[in-house]
Amino acid sequence: MLRVATANAAGGRDRTGAAGAAQWEGWAAAAATLDVDVLGVQEVDHLLPRSGAVDQTTALAAALAVGEPWESRFAAAVHGTPGSAATFRAALASPADEPSYGVALLSRHPVRRWAELRLPPSRARLPVLLPPGADRGVLWVPDEPRVALAAVVAAPAGDVTVVTTHLSFGPWRAVPQLWEVMRWARDLPAPRVLLGDLNLPGRLAAGVSGWTPALRAPTYPASAPRVQLDHVLVDGPTSVRSATTRTVGHSDHLALRAELVVARGGA
Repeated sequence: MLRVATANAAGGRDRTGAAGAAQWEGWAAAAATLDVDVLGVQEVDHLLPRSGAVDQTTALAAALAVGEPWESRFAAAVHGTPGSAATFRAALASPADEPSYGVALLSRHPVRRWAELRLPPSRARLPVLLPPGADRGVLWVPDEPRVALAAVVAAPAGDVTVVTTHLSFGPWRAVPQLWEVMRWARDLPAPRVLLGDLNLPGRLAAGVSGWTPALRAPTYPASAPRVQLDHVLVDGPTSVRSATTRTVGHSDHLALRAELVVARGGA
């Protein structure tokens, strides 16, 4: 059995919008209670001043490790702070010393191979709803580059490819991005699992990808979930033993956790 989860961390920010080492420490401790073998995380800050210049991936790996080290990797979508074209630029790689924003994968099992895929943005400006009390209700922001990160995990039943990504919240861009991720993943070993905030509601993600959903359940907003944006999708000789949504820290998304039975020697 392989236990996996996907979680949008929102950089560890709490409900007041505060971020920093203490907030991330709290979020990481909550994520550790998911009790999984592989965790995909979206909206991860890496050395960004807004969250205390913390290497959030390394800190999360330390929180997950109980008696054994975890393998972890951060993949940068942008360098700098997202939200304004003046504060970020597209990432072409993931240097360890560059303040960045992106996704992370963490594995209890050894990782045989890592791979990254960069997904360019659309030219559109996209609306972001601001919290009550803000000066205005909607902020228009540039669409951001995205990134997919894959790990070929040496699980007990055999190698499994696990991919995590965070797609554009413009569906006209998220759909072709998901197609691109699917084409890229076909060159990686089966069986395959996709963990991510795909920003595609309900059945659309499974329909576009052709992969099997582990669970259909609303994940956003966490306080009163109405729509499923977060998905665990499987491809290849894999069955779902159980799956559920979970609250993790103060994230505005619910995490999605699944227990998968992977056929030994999947091709």
